Amino acid sequence: MESVLQTELREKKEEIQGPQENIKRSIAKTISWRVVGTLATVAISYLLTGTLALAFSIGGIELVSKMVLYFFHERAWNNIKWGK
Repeated sequence: MESVLQTELREKKEEIQGPQENIKRSIAKTISWRVVGTLATVAISYLLTGTLALAFSIGGIELVSKMVLYFFHERAWNNIKWGK
């Protein structure tokens, strides 16, 4: 059980630093950003290739890979104190 002193210290830290972003929010931001990015990738791929199937294939690969990369990038930046 958390002591009163530990609780007060944690609350004071949150007041100074602001609340940490939780995982659900990071996941929601990851998904919404990737939808926008993937639509742009599919459109550009279609303009360059002229093939809708190829454009969606490129978009699908890009969707998964960049979603994973963004999630870990966002979580890492959440731990960096610079600029907070």
